[in-house]
Amino acid sequence: METKLEKKYGLITAIAMVVGIVIGSGVFFKAEKVLTATGGNLTLGILAWVIGGVIMISCAYTFAVMATKYEKVNGIVDYAEAAMGEKYGYYVGWFMALIYYPTLTSVLAWVSARYTCVLLGFSIAGGECMTIACLYLIGSFALNALSPVLSGKFLVSTTVIKLIPLILMAIIGTIVGIHSGMTMINFTTVVKKVSTANALFTAVVATAFAYEGWIIATSINAELKDAKKNLPLALVGGTFIIMVVYILYYMGLAGAVTNQVMMNGGEAGAKLAFQKIFSSAGGTLIFVFVIISCLGTLNGLMLGCTRGIYSLAARGFGPKPKIFKQIDSETNMPTNSSILGLLLCAIWLVYFYGANLTDPSKRWFGFFCFDSSELPIVTIYALYIPIFIMMMKKEKDLNSFKRFVMPIISLAGCLFMIIAACFSHKISVVAYLIIFAIIMAIGALFSKKQILTLKN
Repeated sequence: METKLEKKYGLITAIAMVVGIVIGSGVFFKAEKVLTATGGNLTLGILAWVIGGVIMISCAYTFAVMATKYEKVNGIVDYAEAAMGEKYGYYVGWFMALIYYPTLTSVLAWVSARYTCVLLGFSIAGGECMTIACLYLIGSFALNALSPVLSGKFLVSTTVIKLIPLILMAIIGTIVGIHSGMTMINFTTVVKKVSTANALFTAVVATAFAYEGWIIATSINAELKDAKKNLPLALVGGTFIIMVVYILYYMGLAGAVTNQVMMNGGEAGAKLAFQKIFSSAGGTLIFVFVIISCLGTLNGLMLGCTRGIYSLAARGFGPKPKIFKQIDSETNMPTNSSILGLLLCAIWLVYFYGANLTDPSKRWFGFFCFDSSELPIVTIYALYIPIFIMMMKKEKDLNSFKRFVMPIISLAGCLFMIIAACFSHKISVVAYLIIFAIIMAIGALFSKKQILTLKN
């Protein structure tokens, strides 16, 4: 008898996964980038966080509506298949398994190692950092593959821990800033005159990375208790919590230091703000929280990686489906799929190092060097578009708000994100799309082979 994934996660774990996967390193260093992009215009910066958050929540709501109707083995693949057919679902799953999950997971392993190296005084691009990144990858894999229940508890715990510095800064920073007048100064002072349209465009791009990742929580669709009820609640509730926490944290920073200091501080800007509010010890403590935050996000991303190829194999597609759809009877995990996911993460980690961390004049991949932490987001938003369009066309039993209003808002958000990402990365988008096309072509070969096998 074939072993199937068990219903082992509840609503609280699902919300923690949404919040825990999204809130990682992004909020700590993107706050400075948003300020820089807007020239220190705090109001414009908050508007950027709101726009990015609204796009995230609208897409999450639209998928949440679909979650009440479809439940198989992997949320996003289920929705793609229901909206566009089996073949489109396969290509979405192939992209998620070979590009989206492993690229973001490998980058988060490096980011976790990076902050660890800052704490220990090591180079953030040297051998020590890459070794720690590999250890974090393996540790996260082991936690997910050997004990998925423990992995879920770890995600809940790290979500609580990572919210502590954000909430402390949001509350205490705002109180201190209002009392000292720092908040008012930052709201009324613009450090540098910039074009409002271009500044807002660039700032929203920065928030996109900080908000990305919530869709990965849909990968536990088949393992979530009462998924048709709990997944929508987790997606909408989790994304709303994220937006509110980000905006309040951003305002808390404004109560700690001036926008000028924050902008000049670069990646250490958050540390400077925490030192101002909580003394020098707070500056060290924030790095500990940041590392825990990153590791919690890494754990959530690895959760998606371990199930990537499984979501295809369970449908009878992809390479060696009989092998990759096997579920371990002891751990109730797709072990073979998990091992392949780890291997793909390792490959993309090597790519990220060679394309982004080496000497700019000696990049390993020449023209084909691109930022694998952000450009896959271009594709995921593009892949959402036909799903939303077909949802409006096919789901005739839904009311107008669910069938038209929210999908249209989501479509506008997707188009905005695609244009914004192209605006930010320019020619690198071309390099990425070539690699993307090659990987998808390989997927097409496996698809054709599997169809022939099924016919025979």
